[in-house]
Amino acid sequence: MSEFRCYDTLTLTLAADERPVVVVGPNGAGKTNLLEALSFLVPGRGLRNARLTDVGRRLADEAPRPWAVAATVARPDGVVDIGTGLTPTVNGEAAGAMRRRVRIDGIEMRGQAALGRHVRALWLTPEMDRLFADGAPPRRRFLDRLVFAFDASHAERLGAYERTLRDRARLLRQGSGRRPAPDSDWLSALEEVIAGQGIAVAAARADLVRRLNTACAPGIGPFPAARLELEGTVEDWLEDMPALDAEERFRDAPAAGRGRDAETGGAATGPHRGDLTVTHLARAVPAANCSTGEQKALLISISFGAARLQALDYGGAPLLLLDEVAAHLDADRRRALFDQVSALGSQVWMTGTDQALFAPMGDRAQYFRVENARIAPADAPAPVS
Repeated sequence: MSEFRCYDTLTLTLAADERPVVVVGPNGAGKTNLLEALSFLVPGRGLRNARLTDVGRRLADEAPRPWAVAATVARPDGVVDIGTGLTPTVNGEAAGAMRRRVRIDGIEMRGQAALGRHVRALWLTPEMDRLFADGAPPRRRFLDRLVFAFDASHAERLGAYERTLRDRARLLRQGSGRRPAPDSDWLSALEEVIAGQGIAVAAARADLVRRLNTACAPGIGPFPAARLELEGTVEDWLEDMPALDAEERFRDAPAAGRGRDAETGGAATGPHRGDLTVTHLARAVPAANCSTGEQKALLISISFGAARLQALDYGGAPLLLLDEVAAHLDADRRRALFDQVSALGSQVWMTGTDQALFAPMGDRAQYFRVENARIAPADAPAPVS
């Protein structure tokens, strides 16, 4: 990668095996930035949900720099070179602007969905420890990330839905106050797209939640079984009626709410208002009421349930990026986590400040140490006596 966050350039070669990768180093050394770079190898805005112009390396008050991330990926059907980054526009595009580009085996692709056809990834970060305590948007992003890993087209559908919502909101604002009323036919056309894409987004979420509930019901050793549920108006419609009927009902809702939405600047109904709730099955307690350690254990359980489903669907588990994963886990859960990681059959990256926490991994992992945005191989930690 080049010009990404704190890294001017970095080339990292891993052992040609499936051992997990453990990266240790002090806070601020660049561990999370490394995982974030890897997270851009799939569709979306990475594990920090960052703007593309914010991840390029900056010195003082410089403007955002172009950046790039690339990898050689070994897949069951062969090796593929993939890359993405923010680059200056070319002839015929807006002067001075930059946009994201994607290349597969040196060929430029249209859109990010091509990345999802070659790499699938899931991640957990310390910020997600509050997933069940904060508002609904982070939970929707978490669920959508899980869906992306099964269906790369979900990113395009969600993007089209959100863009059309913004277009409708702008059109409604143009008709506020003393301005002429917005074109009704144009609004109807936008609402047609909102209904179609919105139902597709909600249905994809609901389908994965149903499958995850089966995968997560047994739990994973000391990691608790979880039950997931979707809440929201559109989500309830999909439970009660066929998708085509729900789409027809959804098509009518924005038209009826144009006056209200013009005042609020949003849309009162849609999957952008939905929420994901999780319950600790054994205790019958909402995740929001569980301890920090239990909430993290639930997230790990859900993530590994999703990884197992992907292994069934695609013959291999996804890339897992686990930032500071050992924090807030007791010794038994750490050992169980490392056993699951070793058995997953997929590349897993884990970071931490204390290498001793990874001692139970022993030689089952390959180790690196990062300091001041420089990374080098490291020895395995001494075994626990």
